[in-house]
Amino acid sequence: MFSDIEVLSKLGRVKYNIMKTDPLRFFARSFMAGAYLGAAAILSYTLGALLQDHGVVAKIAVAATFGIGLVAIVYLGAELFTGNCFVTIMPVLKGELKVKDIIPMWIVCYLGNFVGIALICFLFIKSGAQSEILKPYLQTLMNAKLNFNVLDLLIKGILCNFIVCIAAYSGIKIKDETARLIVIMVFVMAFVLPGFEHCVANMGIFTMGVTQLGTSIDWTMLPLHMLISTIGNIIGGSLLLAVPIYIEFRAPRSESKKIKS
Repeated sequence: MFSDIEVLSKLGRVKYNIMKTDPLRFFARSFMAGAYLGAAAILSYTLGALLQDHGVVAKIAVAATFGIGLVAIVYLGAELFTGNCFVTIMPVLKGELKVKDIIPMWIVCYLGNFVGIALICFLFIKSGAQSEILKPYLQTLMNAKLNFNVLDLLIKGILCNFIVCIAAYSGIKIKDETARLIVIMVFVMAFVLPGFEHCVANMGIFTMGVTQLGTSIDWTMLPLHMLISTIGNIIGGSLLLAVPIYIEFRAPRSESKKIKS
């Protein structure tokens, strides 16, 4: 029976090999992850806009529905940057790959996610659907997101991907389809409801904001926001979650020596 480290490491190597042998396929998988998340963003933020006068109800509606994007990614097979940071660090921790090997994969995955979610969210705003209610909702949301403390944003990014990767980890471990669906949805609610920062989700909401609001908003802080939330997401998945799991499930040193001998 394979340990969790072996399962995660094998999955990480599979992703690395796809990127190495067929980068266009890997980019397409990353694009689709962004597109799936974009579809979920359309649903959740439309609900948020429709219910914006109902305070906490709107927040719960957004959090409860956004998880369908991660469910689609897990069930349909796609490459989400934040989950990729968690899985692909395992072969690095095992010494099977080096950090320099996986960085190009992370970059391609990040760009693919961006193109996918940005395109879907751009088309949504350009369609004119629900534009009357979306404009004030996005205005409030953009003002809140772009007014941030760097340390607070970093921590929100760390906690966000720590929770997202627990959801991804659960999706790998849990075999019962119904239980897996419920666990993923609940964990996604656990990062959306407190207002933690997911860099790929932010690509979508910022695309909506820029497309809908244009120059009525000062976008000066947007690049810094994306940079800090991305760094936080990397730390949350590849360090805060992956490293303790590696230590937890690695073979004891005495056992490792016996295997080598």
